[in-house]
Amino acid sequence: MKGSWTIDLIWWITAFELPAMASLFWMIWRSRQEFDNDLSDLREHTESSFSRSRESLSAYKLEVAKNYASITYMKDVERRLTGHLVRIENKLDQPNRERT
Repeated sequence: MKGSWTIDLIWWITAFELPAMASLFWMIWRSRQEFDNDLSDLREHTESSFSRSRESLSAYKLEVAKNYASITYMKDVERRLTGHLVRIENKLDQPNRERT
């Protein structure tokens, strides 16, 4: 076996090494395909989660803005109602003072 290929060596390569290398190549290729598919699924899931989070945050911001606006409006209404009630009270008190 000084540099020449014998039948036993060629038979060994053909019978065992080539199928083993082909199966290893196929396993690596299949693993790579599954990894790419899982990665794209994960990317889609992450993007949809971020999208839902952004929508929830914007809805929360809108709700907070509405609540703050309504509190300001309610304070204005309370101030006006208090002013009207004070005027009504004063009008009711004035005729009583004039009679006595």
